[in-house]
Amino acid sequence: MDLDSPELTLVRLQIIRSKPFLKAIYDEWYEMLNNSLPGMEGHVLELGSGAGFLKDVIPNVITSEVFFSPNVDLIADGCRLPIPESSLRAIVMTDVLHHIPAVELFFHEAVRCLRPGGRILMIEPWVTSWSKLIYQNLHHEPFLPDSKDWGFPSSGPLSGANGAIPWILFVRDRKKFEQTYPQLTIESVHPFMPFRYLLSGGVSTRNLIPGMSAQWIKKFESLFDANHWGMFAFVSLRLNKDVGPR
Repeated sequence: MDLDSPELTLVRLQIIRSKPFLKAIYDEWYEMLNNSLPGMEGHVLELGSGAGFLKDVIPNVITSEVFFSPNVDLIADGCRLPIPESSLRAIVMTDVLHHIPAVELFFHEAVRCLRPGGRILMIEPWVTSWSKLIYQNLHHEPFLPDSKDWGFPSSGPLSGANGAIPWILFVRDRKKFEQTYPQLTIESVHPFMPFRYLLSGGVSTRNLIPGMSAQWIKKFESLFDANHWGMFAFVSLRLNKDVGPR
């Protein structure tokens, strides 16, 4: 199926739910997002919800996708959000930022839509010596840590990507990011999960590890320094409370 097909997105959701090991990974990711939501009024918007089930964990989340999908609340492009100003307490996403071809527009929109003290929470691919070996040789998406730009040609909502974009923004070009978006504070960048996603077979029909092994593999992972071995990172950004007119 076409990578950008809405039908494929629903197939991915079915695969995630049907693989206990992989579903346990998503359960863990969603708990990380849920536990980091700011305690304030306002809505929570998820971007790229079509292949996920975050609403099982955060029932009142507004789910969205860039194309029609029967399991989401809103059709929304992250670069042009149909959301009122200062109405959100959080924007959350899983494996989405590195698919946005113009992240500058997204962050501009996020600053507009968030309430002061609100957060952008994401789980994204990360750049380490180990992850580069995997992503550049065993994954279909482009992974270009040396890219000079924050953007990339847009071939489609899912086929277009640079998996290294989050690392570029929040590590390599961190000073530039902070100068470009002084309204946002990078609160946390936490690399993690060196092996489990890889062993799960990812969002494919392969099932490399039985679900009952999840906790054992997690304990094994704790023996490795995630700064050198992590394949993903949890990132938290906060809109400053003293932010002026936007």
